[in-house]
Amino acid sequence: MEVFAYATLPDTVRGRIVALTAGVLPDVVRLPPALKRIADFAPARRAKAGGAMIASVLENDEEVREKVGSQLRPAYVSEEAPDDIVLPEDPAEAAAVVWLVRPDGWEVSLKEALDRLDAAAVPAVDAEVARLRGKLAAAEDEIREVRADRKARLDDLKADNTALRRKLGEARAAAREAGTGLDEALRETRAALARAEEELASRDRQLRQLRSQIDKLEREAAAERRTSKTDREDASLRARFLLDTLLDAAGGLRRELALPPVTGTPGERVEAELASADAAAGAGVTSSAHLEQFLAMPRVRLIVDGYNVSKALWPDSALDAQRLRLLRAIAPIAARTGAETTVVFDAHSASVRPTAVPPRGVKVLFSPEGVIADDVIRDLVDAEPAGRVILVATDDAEVVKDVRRAGARTVPLSSLSPLLG
Repeated sequence: MEVFAYATLPDTVRGRIVALTAGVLPDVVRLPPALKRIADFAPARRAKAGGAMIASVLENDEEVREKVGSQLRPAYVSEEAPDDIVLPEDPAEAAAVVWLVRPDGWEVSLKEALDRLDAAAVPAVDAEVARLRGKLAAAEDEIREVRADRKARLDDLKADNTALRRKLGEARAAAREAGTGLDEALRETRAALARAEEELASRDRQLRQLRSQIDKLEREAAAERRTSKTDREDASLRARFLLDTLLDAAGGLRRELALPPVTGTPGERVEAELASADAAAGAGVTSSAHLEQFLAMPRVRLIVDGYNVSKALWPDSALDAQRLRLLRAIAPIAARTGAETTVVFDAHSASVRPTAVPPRGVKVLFSPEGVIADDVIRDLVDAEPAGRVILVATDDAEVVKDVRRAGARTVPLSSLSPLLG
C-alpha cells in the first residue's frame, strides 16, 4: 500500500490540512509549546501566522496528528453509520480530512481524492494545448500556401528566363546569318540583346529575392514551432499556477472568514436558520454539544448560578464542599474555551462572607447581605451590551424567564453537567 507522507501531498492538500488543524487547535489537549502559542491566536491568524509551524509538527509528530483527527472526526461522522466518514465534495478538502482523520481504508480514500484532484486540473490544460495546436496547424497551413505560391512564381520566372535565353540565341544566330553588312539589323539585335540581358538580370534578382524570402519563411516556421512548444509548456504551467492560486485564494478566504466546513443538506440549513431565529429571541441551550458551540464563540460570557447547580449535582455534600467541587469542575471549561466565567453564590442571609479561592480564569461572587444571588445574576446580565453572547447556567424558572427577556441564553443543568464530569 502506498505511504502518503505529508511532504508528498500536493500543495493544495497541505494547505487544507493546515487550515483544518488551525480551526480545531484550541480544542486539542497537551499541545507542544510551539502550537500552544499559535492556539491563542484569533482563528483568522492561526493558519496564516503559524502555518509553517503547524505543518512541521504534523509532519513529525504522529500523536498530534491523531489528536487533531479525533477533534475533526465528529464533524464528518455519518448519521446512519457512526463508524463511517462522510467526505466533502471538494477533492482537496476530502484528501485533507482523510489524511488527518484516517478512517478504515484511509489510504484508498486518500488515493481516490488525489486522483480526482489531478483529474480536475487536466481539462483546462488540455483545452489550452488544443488551442495552441490549432494555432500551430494554421501557421503551418499558411507556410505551405506561401511556399506553393513562391514555387509557382519561381517556376514562371524560370520559364520566362528559358524563353529569353532562347530568343537571345535565335537573335544571335539571325545576326550571324545576316552578315556584317546589315548594320541596322545588328543594332536592333544588340539593343534586343541588351534588353534581354537587362530583363534576365532583373529576373535573376527577383529569383534571389524569392529564395531569400523562402529561407526567411523556413526560419520563421522553425521559430514558430519552437515558440509553440514553449507556449504549450507555459500554458500548462500557467493553468496549473492558476488552479493553485484559485484554490489557495479560496482557502485563504475560508480562513479569513473563519468559515466552518460545509456539511449536511439544504434541509438542515433551514432547520439551522430556524434554530438561529429561536436563539435570537433568547432561546436556551439544548445540549452539551450546543453549549460547546456557544463557548467556542469569541468574547462569550458564562454566568453560573452556583448553589442552584451544586445542590442539584451533589445534594448530600456540605455547602463548602459543593462550592469547592463546582469551582474545580468549572475551571477546565474556562481554561479550554477562554470564556469569561463568573460563579454567583447566594449569601443574602450571612453576615460574614464565605471564603473561596477562585481558580484561574473564574470569578467568584457572593451576593451582598439581604440580596439573593438571583438578583445579582439579573444585574450582571443587564450590565452586558446588546449583541454579546451571554450564557446563564441555572434551572431556576424565574431567573430563566428574566434573563431570556434581557437577551441572554440559558443553559439547563442537563446541558452543563456532561461538561463538568
